[in-house]
Amino acid sequence: MKIFNLYSGSWRSNCYLLCDMDNGVCAVIDPSERAERIIDFAKERGLAIKQILLTHGHFDHMLSLDELREKTGAPLAMHKDDAECLSDPHKSAFDLVGGDAEFAPPERELADGSVVELGTHKIKVLHTPGHTKGSCCFAVGDCLFTGDTLFVGGYGRCDLYGGNYTEMRRSLDRLASLETDYKIFPGHGESGRLKDEFN
Repeated sequence: MKIFNLYSGSWRSNCYLLCDMDNGVCAVIDPSERAERIIDFAKERGLAIKQILLTHGHFDHMLSLDELREKTGAPLAMHKDDAECLSDPHKSAFDLVGGDAEFAPPERELADGSVVELGTHKIKVLHTPGHTKGSCCFAVGDCLFTGDTLFVGGYGRCDLYGGNYTEMRRSLDRLASLETDYKIFPGHGESGRLKDEFN
């Protein structure tokens, strides 16, 4: 398994490719980068994009979502509680920057404990509300994609639609209690180690 970050610079959002190199497949986690660059990057490495995952429903994590789906045929999976964000620029926070785009609904709605298969890898969903109602982390192997729930040195804001500070504290407590010292891949900023964030 390999992980690439196609950091776009747009809204300082990370865009990850989670790759099963042996089977030639990959998943795009939070498509904030241009669809053309994502597709070309995968093709250059002999990879087919088979899944698109959203850690949550904010616009800065899905700027190329529908174009990427159209050009690759890859389905979108996201938590059911954030599916409403795709059709509402206020709920996706897009209206805060003057945007009004809406996106097609997800092909698959996830819940806590759901599993998404990618080649020989199983990606487990941890529902971690607080930043949004449907914020999720994705665990695979010793890696954890934390979206805007947990950053290196901080956590996501709770004052936008669907945000809730009490839920965020519960989610952070859940992450702190995980036994595995995951390498974390946040929605913004650098990667780190899970245990370092709770020492």
